[in-house]
Amino acid sequence: MIVFSLLLLLPPLASGFAPPSGARPGTGLAVKEAKRACCAEKASSPAPPSAPPSVFLRYPSHVAVIEDISPIAQKMVDEVLLETGSGSWQASDFLPDLSTKNENWAEDIKAVRDMAAGVSDELLVVLIGDMVTEEALPTYQTLLNTFEGCDDPDGDSDTPWARWSRGWTSEENRHGDLLNRYLYLSGRCDMRKVEETIQHLITNGFNPGAKSDPYRGFVYTSFQERATKISHGNVGKLAKECGDVNLQRICAKIAGDEGRHEKAYQAFCTEILERDPVGFIETFADQMRGSISMPAECIYDGHDRNLYASFSEVAQKLGVYTAVDYAEITGHLIKTWDLENLAVPAAAEKDRDFLCKLPGRYEKLAMRSMKSTAGLSDKASGANTAGTDAKVPLKEKFAWLHQD
Repeated sequence: MIVFSLLLLLPPLASGFAPPSGARPGTGLAVKEAKRACCAEKASSPAPPSAPPSVFLRYPSHVAVIEDISPIAQKMVDEVLLETGSGSWQASDFLPDLSTKNENWAEDIKAVRDMAAGVSDELLVVLIGDMVTEEALPTYQTLLNTFEGCDDPDGDSDTPWARWSRGWTSEENRHGDLLNRYLYLSGRCDMRKVEETIQHLITNGFNPGAKSDPYRGFVYTSFQERATKISHGNVGKLAKECGDVNLQRICAKIAGDEGRHEKAYQAFCTEILERDPVGFIETFADQMRGSISMPAECIYDGHDRNLYASFSEVAQKLGVYTAVDYAEITGHLIKTWDLENLAVPAAAEKDRDFLCKLPGRYEKLAMRSMKSTAGLSDKASGANTAGTDAKVPLKEKFAWLHQD
């Protein structure tokens, strides 16, 4: 569950754009201000038929829609989530068997280490960052349970939304397990430092700005799951280039999970859009006037306050996840929900037009930024550089790696 905000992928541009309040100078474009500067004011829009008023709900009309699409949540539980237990893949399927029954366990570990030795330090840093944020899963399940109408109030509720939340969490839990064990067996990392980083990330928490709104929450997860799929997939391609086919298989399996989850969250949004086009488009536009923030922005190893900036720079230079990807994901969501061809009430037209123009604007900003960055001109031109240069010298030392 690791991706990076556009805030750090694009440097500050000329007049009219300034770093966000509290941001470190030079770390990124103030996307929030940029978007506000290039969009019209939102049109006020009438609310759709709402659920009975409740002093406990901030979004009663949104909750009414969520309740109406609960059969879709059940369908996702039945068709998207895999069988639990013996019928599903587990981390042990991709790693050496260390039981006493396996007489060749030492040779199997050596084989893992021999392949991992070919992975560059740069790619290893990105992989560790991926693993750390996957291991912060408790934060993400907590977040899901803040979406009104989608929560699991008893911890074992039998509602479709509660079952989806627990099922999604159980599948995602395998990702951190698998990457953690791979990195441990590789012998390439200072696992104590990595574990400290995981604990800091969970302790610090994360606020993506969903505000307990299920509409905002599902826009966020639709974006995040696709970005994570791209990130894991590109790490796998680069691992293969480095000769570690085992790591490539691991990343491909995880990316496959993210792809299934992405489709589910986007399906939820499709159903919301059919029932409440004005409310959904208004919420989507408001969210994109800010930016999609990701958990990696809170990453901290106990010493380096600039860790996320250094980490995201390496990921961008390797082509694992870049500003171009951010623009492409925005365009994909708009295409998936067919916003350009959607007949909407007048109250939603300004927000819809704003959203439909975003991918082009993001792409221009991304290309301008990335063409000015050494080694990224091909990526900025639309070429897929993942797997073409897995070794970009590290400018910073990372405590996660054993130091010479």
